[in-house]
Order: sequence, then C-alpha cells, then structure tokens
Amino acid sequence: MEYSPHCHSTQPVKNKLFVFCIMLSLWVYMLYCCVGYCSTTPSFMMEERSSRNPLKHLQKQDLEMFLKSQSGDLLNNESDADSKGDGWEENKGDVVYDEDSGVAGALNGSETKKLPQAIIIGVKKGGTRALLEFLRLHPDIRAVGAEPHFFDRNYEKGLEWYRELMPKTEEGQLTMEKTPSYFVTKEVPARIHAMSKDTKLIVVVRDPVTRAISDYTQTRSKKPDIPSFENLTFKNITANLIDTSWSAVQIGMYARHLEQWLQFFPMSQLLFVSGERLISDPAGEMARVQHFLGLRREVTHKHFHFNPTKGFPCLKRPESNSKPHCLGKTKGRTHPNIHPDVIQRLREFYKPFNKKFYYMTGHDFGWD
Repeated sequence: MEYSPHCHSTQPVKNKLFVFCIMLSLWVYMLYCCVGYCSTTPSFMMEERSSRNPLKHLQKQDLEMFLKSQSGDLLNNESDADSKGDGWEENKGDVVYDEDSGVAGALNGSETKKLPQAIIIGVKKGGTRALLEFLRLHPDIRAVGAEPHFFDRNYEKGLEWYRELMPKTEEGQLTMEKTPSYFVTKEVPARIHAMSKDTKLIVVVRDPVTRAISDYTQTRSKKPDIPSFENLTFKNITANLIDTSWSAVQIGMYARHLEQWLQFFPMSQLLFVSGERLISDPAGEMARVQHFLGLRREVTHKHFHFNPTKGFPCLKRPESNSKPHCLGKTKGRTHPNIHPDVIQRLREFYKPFNKKFYYMTGHDFGWD
C-alpha cells in the first residue's frame, strides 16, 4: 500500500481547528456573561456615587450660586476653608464611616434624602468642624460636609433645594448639617421652626475672649493688612469702649443670641457643647451629644488620639493600626500676642453676658 504523507498532515490541522473552536466558544460565552452581568447590576452603585456628590442634581445656576455662597463668611465676608468641609487632612475617608454605611439600605432601596433632624447651628471658631467629624464616625449619622447656609443665605431656593444637598439615609439614621452662622442670624430660628419644630439644635461654645482672638487670627491669615486686634476691639481706646458691632466681639455675646432661639424652641431641644472639653475630653463630650441625639454610644475614647503638636484630638479607627487623621492646616493657628489689659477689658465686658448664659443653660462653663 502506497504511503501518503497528505493523510497524516491534515490531522494536526484538524486538532488545532478543534481547539480554536473551543476557545472561541468559551470567549463568546464569557462575553455573553459579562454583558448580562452589566445589564443587571443594581442601580444603587450609581446612586451611591451620586449621593456622595449631592450637588449633582442641582441646576447649573443654583449650583453656581451655592458655590459662590461658600466663598464668604456671613459676618466677616471672608473665605473659610471650614465652610467647604476641608478642615481635616486628606484620607479622612479612612476614618469617617458614613461614606459606606448606607450600602445595605441601598440594596433594598430603602435609602432616601431627608431634611435634617439635627443641626449644628454655632458658633464660628467654637469647634463645630471637629464636632461634625466626630459625629460622622457614628454609623447612624449621615452629614453633609460643606456648610449649606440654607437658612441664612439660600432660603429663597426652597426646602426641596435644601433636601437635595443632604446625603441619602436609611431608616433609623439621622441626617445632619452644620452652619455656625445660624446661631447669630436673627431670621434663622423662625425658619428652622417652620421646617420642623422638632429639630434638635447643637451649639458649640467657647470662651468668648479666646474665640474672638481665634476669629481675628483666621481673618488676619487671609488679610494680613487688617488693623490690630486692639484697634478693632475698641470704638475708642482712650474711653475703653468695646465695639459690639465687630462680628468677632458680637458672636461671643451668647446670651443675647440664645434669647432669639428660645422664642421658638424649648431649652430641651438645644444642647450646648463645650469647645474646651471637646479638646480635653472629646469622648466625654461626645457621650453627651450621642445621648442628646438619642443614639447608642458608638463614638468612645477608642476613636481619639491627642496630637500635642496640633493641640487637638485626632481621629482613628479603633480596629485599625492606620495613622490617626488630624485637623488640617487651617486649624490650630498660633494666636497673636494680645496685650493683657485688652484681654482683661474683654473679660470684664463678657462677664455679665456669660453669667446670664450660665443661668439660661444651667451650666457654668468656667470662662470667668
């Protein structure tokens, strides 16, 4: 029988063709699976990303107006990094829990945007940014980072505009925001009451003299050519007359501002947090805040690490060995040296206001 090399040479070709067909089939099958998976991916993945950018749904004009409003402080007409929510160093997402706490709720479609049930209403340079970041450690709190300034600057936009700024929450979670200028703006109490008479209000207060110096320090960091603290404090230095029209002095007259709020809200709906204790004993002060908000005590001493360089407590995850995250460079500025006579005169000025404030709140903050 004659040997034919062509018969045997076709066998490897057939084998290769067979393998190629199998690989092609597998590739088509995998492509089909991927396409099918993408088409059935739950919509919460996109909604969650959208909720982290609450301004996405705003009209362009409203968005521009909102961003413009963030560029200035109500009383000082100055830019403030804190109002934009960037008072903390980068990577704070490693510490703050609220970014991912709503995934379970989103799976079953239970997440919605709600108007805030609790608001940090003041005061500027009192420690409001620190308090907000401490609260965002709690899994039952969702808070917008930037200061909305709805009740003092954007009220004409309406409650639906305001609601759209809020993060999504599931049942049982609290929605919060903070805008420190609310406490000193006379129209705000009535406006918040009109939204909800049950709103819980938190005010972080601090020694008014120290607060005024801190306020001035922040302004001077942006406007180095402003007059001295002494010149701004007095209407007439010779007469020793305090200028109460200067916002840095005016804000610290806490009792006068509180009177406006008590016309609309009972004292039981206001909590006054000590800015000093928020630094020296953050866990203790946070226990009071969580109790006031009706939350279980989740934020404890395990979440704090004191930074002696900054002079402020830093945040950390108790179950992690990661580096604690501290206040950013806009916080903890060195105060200028103020003449002791000026400080003493300010203490004398604030003493009757402090005494009345202690009586109204039932708490001696020890500033005198």
